[in-house]
Amino acid sequence: MPDFTDRTWLWFATACYLAGFVIGSIALLRERRHSRALMFGVLFIGFALQTFGLYQRGLAVKGCPLGNTFEIFQFTAWSAIALYLVIGPTFRLSLLGYFTSLLAAVLTSVSLAIPAWDATRRVGIFGGNPWIEFHAAIALFSYGVFALLALTSTMYLLQVFSLKRHHLRGLFSFLPSIHDLDHINLRLLGAGVMLLGASLAVGSAYWVQDTATVNTAKLIITVALWAAYAVVLGLRLKELLISKRLAWTCIILFAAALLSLDAVNSSRPPLSPTPVKASR
Repeated sequence: MPDFTDRTWLWFATACYLAGFVIGSIALLRERRHSRALMFGVLFIGFALQTFGLYQRGLAVKGCPLGNTFEIFQFTAWSAIALYLVIGPTFRLSLLGYFTSLLAAVLTSVSLAIPAWDATRRVGIFGGNPWIEFHAAIALFSYGVFALLALTSTMYLLQVFSLKRHHLRGLFSFLPSIHDLDHINLRLLGAGVMLLGASLAVGSAYWVQDTATVNTAKLIITVALWAAYAVVLGLRLKELLISKRLAWTCIILFAAALLSLDAVNSSRPPLSPTPVKASR
């Protein structure tokens, strides 16, 4: 096997995600439904390549690769793809693969294209504590859930637009029903709140024993994000926040979550940093 760097494998994964987006776009331009099997296969290959790249990075940094903005964006994209591979076939959402490929392509290509995000790698950022590593992995995986929620919320808004304007061709003809999308959104919202809450619970079990390790800025941002999504879930269950307002809220919250990633990462102490050589 060629001596590729971890970034090389991640570029290969990005190419697969871009290929998925191109496949979906061509099908939409021809007003045809793209092959779910082909889309699933392309994204699965990309997922496997990205998993291997992140595995190599994990070996290099001696832990889950979540030590800089580049790694966090990559892990978020990986989480979103992993969830699609599980729930996409279950809900038979052909367009979800198209939108997920676009999201993953954007997150991975942007992170790879900005060298400053990967200029320094933190080694051993979890201090050998598996619980803190587990806490961080669950937290970032919940971001993947919220990413899919933002995508299905976008699909919901597109469906509402198509029904109001009577645009029932092209992209709009392949969208799931309003009822199905609302049902999926509620499930994703609940799953994301549960996962992020579990992450905070795991982290707090360790933090209460050593409060000196708690980063106040990171804790405030994470708790605020979880609280915001929890409030949205409560309002949705009481049917006080529904339809387009719920969809827009989920999209805005995910945008805020992405913006908070850099703040969360920059709040970490520079533990055992190692400069990164130029890589392919």
